[in-house]
Amino acid sequence: MLSKLVERLVAQQLTSYLRLWNLLPELQSAYRTNHSTETAVLRVLSDILCALDRGDFALLTLLDLSAAFDSVDHATLLSRLEISYGIGGTVLDWFKLYLHGRQQSVRCTNSKSTLSAILYGVPQGSVLGPILFLLYTADLLKLVQNKGLIPHLLTYTPMTPRYMVHALQIALLLSRTK
Repeated sequence: MLSKLVERLVAQQLTSYLRLWNLLPELQSAYRTNHSTETAVLRVLSDILCALDRGDFALLTLLDLSAAFDSVDHATLLSRLEISYGIGGTVLDWFKLYLHGRQQSVRCTNSKSTLSAILYGVPQGSVLGPILFLLYTADLLKLVQNKGLIPHLLTYTPMTPRYMVHALQIALLLSRTK
């Protein structure tokens, strides 16, 4: 499909640009070589264990962002792309066209609803969706750091091996026993 090919090309260009100018959040593992969900989980587990060894309190808060891609405000995302990441001109115009003008309907058996405009969210199943969501939420990490907390950004997908979830459960159990 031509649209997926174009998305892949844009995603490659965007991630190359973000890497070149060191614009990806420091704790983000996706789209980086030698980083993965496994290394992110190991870092979280290590930080929790080190905190407990020092006698500090460790608390792990997990956020369910399963429907979060649907909540992305297009105007805010476009503003962040321009202001935070220096994306402007024709490239920003392309992202505007990519996000705007989408419609959806619901089909149930033989009935179909009327089309309605999609004002929020990144396209489901898109190549660019995860990258755009990352850029949309990147300032959240800065906010957490400004409050004196140590943030970690883990992206859980159904493809994540089960042992990583167990590592987080072990870390939680250890933090409760002290």
